[in-house]
Amino acid sequence: MKLCILTVSALLLAACSSGTSGPEDGVYGPTSGPSGRGSSGTAGSSGSGGTGTPPAAGDMEVKDFGESAGLKMFVHVPANVKAGAPVVVAMHGCTQTAAAYAGAGWNTLADARGFYVVYPEQQLANNFNRCFRWFEAAHTARGSGEPAAIASMVEHVQKTFGAGKAYVTGLSAGGAMTAVMLATYPDVFEAGSVLSGLPYHCATSQTDAYSCMNPGKTKTSQAWGDLVRAAASGNAPRVQVWHGDADYTVRPMNQGEIAKQFANAQGIDGVTPTTETVGRATRKVYKDASGTPRVETFTVSGMGHGTPVDPKGGCGTAGAYILDTGLCSSKYAADFFGI
Repeated sequence: MKLCILTVSALLLAACSSGTSGPEDGVYGPTSGPSGRGSSGTAGSSGSGGTGTPPAAGDMEVKDFGESAGLKMFVHVPANVKAGAPVVVAMHGCTQTAAAYAGAGWNTLADARGFYVVYPEQQLANNFNRCFRWFEAAHTARGSGEPAAIASMVEHVQKTFGAGKAYVTGLSAGGAMTAVMLATYPDVFEAGSVLSGLPYHCATSQTDAYSCMNPGKTKTSQAWGDLVRAAASGNAPRVQVWHGDADYTVRPMNQGEIAKQFANAQGIDGVTPTTETVGRATRKVYKDASGTPRVETFTVSGMGHGTPVDPKGGCGTAGAYILDTGLCSSKYAADFFGI
């Protein structure tokens, strides 16, 4: 896979590739998400549950959730959802849409287990390739830009629908933004799952972003952890990290750097992980003194850049950057979240 970059401006980036796997999902960045009836309301306060009423089952766009930073918000509501049901924020990669990322299998899991799925969707006006802006200073800080908008989406579902605890996941640029959300809003998110993503605050400019993607940046655990601690007060959330060992878009070394960062931020540096083989993946679990998994990694043999799914097992639909590996990453993430 050959990655080429076209500079559009200092703030707009586009990626392209030659190959057979569809449009390149470079980490930088069309627009219909899981669609249906609209909903109105304002963003509420964060927390583990509100007093609102769950809406009817289905997919909807929420148009008034607070300051949007130019993002759209789509929600999947399972049938017979209960008050206090968890909510998972699932973020697409570059060139993808909310509707496309529903192919990762989260809606099926939500229907089976009874939780909401929120799909933020990037727009062309923000980024030429519809990438979440994980590499711009205005969009990596608490209370600012896209992180604030995504937190408002969670607050809306909690206040208006009565949802409970929140979790976050995403692919590529969405994976990098997942790390941003875990670092900047540890009071909102219990845990997250990063797929083919990058460490928090790896980049603060366009040039930095390219270097983070390939070949990647190495820091000490302490240096990475300090970036998380500086982002917000509170305990860092638990994190799961997925990567293919044949990913030439975001190099696999980023998986280890993310694990180092959040292990340090959670105070479990130096812990020896348990290791097992799960299908094509090597799984490592880093536990705290009480035996709780705090960091978990899945390295998928022979997999390139994308979200692993298992269509034959009823998990997801293969497509561009949604890869049939016989592993349902969304299920393993939901299990890690405890939902």
